[in-house]
Amino acid sequence: MAQDAAGQPSGTPVQEDVVGTLEDSDAKIAIPAFATNADVPTQTSAGSTSALGMAVSNVIYGDLKNNGLFKPVGPGSLPRPGLAQVQAPDYGSWQSRSTDMLLQGYVRAEPGGNITVGCYLYDVDLGERVASAGWTLPPSDWRRAAHKCADMVYSRLSGENPFFDSRIAYIAETGPKNRRMKQLAIMDSDGANHRYLTTGQSTALTPRFSPDYKQILYLSYFNGQPRIYIYDLATSSQRLLLQAKNPLFAPRWSPDGRWILYSMAIGGNTDIYKMPSAGGAPVKLTDTPGIDIGGSFSPDGSQIVFESDRSGSQQVYLMNADGTAQKRISFFGGRSATPEWSPRGDQIAFTHIAGNFRIAVMDPAGGNLRYLTDSWQDEAPTWAPNGRVIQFFRTARGSGKTGIWQVDLTGKNERKLDTPVDGSDPAWGPIRP
Repeated sequence: MAQDAAGQPSGTPVQEDVVGTLEDSDAKIAIPAFATNADVPTQTSAGSTSALGMAVSNVIYGDLKNNGLFKPVGPGSLPRPGLAQVQAPDYGSWQSRSTDMLLQGYVRAEPGGNITVGCYLYDVDLGERVASAGWTLPPSDWRRAAHKCADMVYSRLSGENPFFDSRIAYIAETGPKNRRMKQLAIMDSDGANHRYLTTGQSTALTPRFSPDYKQILYLSYFNGQPRIYIYDLATSSQRLLLQAKNPLFAPRWSPDGRWILYSMAIGGNTDIYKMPSAGGAPVKLTDTPGIDIGGSFSPDGSQIVFESDRSGSQQVYLMNADGTAQKRISFFGGRSATPEWSPRGDQIAFTHIAGNFRIAVMDPAGGNLRYLTDSWQDEAPTWAPNGRVIQFFRTARGSGKTGIWQVDLTGKNERKLDTPVDGSDPAWGPIRP
């Protein structure tokens, strides 16, 4: 989606405009329905420009409501401003509603079918515009403009990097628990625009987005034959990277996209390898008795965190990217598995197993353990692009049904993503350009 030079109703170029700073992240944000210059039909799934303005506001409201930092008020309970008020708010009326921040905007249908969305954030007490941006985009991508607007608000008010305009790959599961069909699927960060990427004829497992967001790496089993594929999102085609007679596990990208980590079992011993993402000879990184599996690069690519049972139970270990200096970092009792390095580099998320399965974080030295969930079986954490939110999958006791959940680093804001079928193995992609 191209950022457009038409971010104001008049068509004048809009640049992101920043005035002042808000330190209170618990702000009450009013998000009325976006205005329009004329209520005309559009090619979007939302309907006319008037309906689209309401839909855009609702998507933004959902994004900001679900992250737990703000107190948004949605368009359903607010008066809809006219087009002239978008850039000239009636601050007095919003102050009477005890509003801290006001997010207004407009939608406009362009010749040829494209849609322009303008987005304006105001500090009601100061009577100032805080930020603004605008986008022109194909009608099928209208939700991206809403996510970009929510990202602008989130970044401006929290000081954090954005994450709403991103997508999630996961494994869609159907069928009885002892004979599950597992398909590779993709959706927006809020669960919208869901689609299946594989047919389910072969089992798909453990997807991960490439750093440039263009491809998805995943493991497939067809008639018991393990294969690692790279799926190209632009062409909806895939390339076989590796096929082996021995079991393969957990393929992962390096931060520069040049290497793929994976694990392979030979004769009861499982070790970690890396190979060029373009194809080529693998390099063996671990060589100890037992099971070494997983693997997640640090953001700078210098280290790898992985799990191993070489001590007698699953634990988390670190090593250099060339396999040297291997050392255990988890000493919390119980077992520790599925480690994933934060994009910020300051924390490692993992599954801690001591009775129940819980999502936890620690620092790269193995200190400062914190639990983020407390359910029966939560596992396989994956980080949001900004390193502030973690997704995982939860298995229900008894039924075996799985679902995609997320929680922020406070552990207080937890929610389930809506998916058309059961879901596991989520992989959160980078922020979209």
